Amino acid sequence: MESTALSGRVAVVTGVSRRGGIGFAVARRLAQQGAALFLTHWAPHDAEQPWGAQDPGDICRELGEITRVADLAVDLAEPTAAQLVVDKAVDAFGQVDILVANHARSGGDGNLFEVDAEMLDGHWAVDARSVLLLTQAFARRYRAEAHPVSDRGRVIWMSSGQDLGPMRSEIAYAAAKSVLAGLTSTVAAELIERGILLNTVNPGPVDTGYLTAATADRDLAVIEEVRAAFPRGQVGVPDDPARLIAWLVSDEGRWMVGQVINSEGGFRRSRW
Repeated sequence: MESTALSGRVAVVTGVSRRGGIGFAVARRLAQQGAALFLTHWAPHDAEQPWGAQDPGDICRELGEITRVADLAVDLAEPTAAQLVVDKAVDAFGQVDILVANHARSGGDGNLFEVDAEMLDGHWAVDARSVLLLTQAFARRYRAEAHPVSDRGRVIWMSSGQDLGPMRSEIAYAAAKSVLAGLTSTVAAELIERGILLNTVNPGPVDTGYLTAATADRDLAVIEEVRAAFPRGQVGVPDDPARLIAWLVSDEGRWMVGQVINSEGGFRRSRW
């Protein structure tokens, strides 16, 4: 449903490369509420995954039917990429008001006895370092005085519930994402002084392709275990976390600060 809740604001959403991803669902929700969008994508990463890559141009054109859209193909593993993203967003729209750091690295991981320095560094660069640098660059370019209402800046980080239970064979990913959950309260305390509210969302198991048999990136027995741990076997879909994120970045979510929100749809980790 379209509204004007975010009219006049510019949202930077990273990792918007596939219609089946959380990034696209978030971007669509924010667009429907009136936000202009600056999107990032990196198709070479998706091309290496079982679900494959899609044409980012098609995705941008689709969202462009709802709102103003600009985009950038960028590898966020590069040390200077975060600053480039924010600078390009400001060049395109003159301001930045919302950052949703949705991107993540998939694959190239293992259990404790399989990971090596390259795996750990690769996930750290994308899943943690780039998020911190994006947040830093965003905060430096955000202008609180541009808004009649205080504390209108928003940053959303994404976690995966690493502290709630084991993530087998995903040591490098879990290690990097744990940094974000652990730093949420600290960085939130620093950002609020600039009129920016930070929260971290753990969406729980959401089927972005990896929980569908035809495009799974793991053993099908594991997928069945995950599905069985949900009430009625119903896993999350990308719009489930998107609805929460759209609320958090709106004025209605202004009393949520520095929280790690576990939005998992009743996922029963005791069975997993």
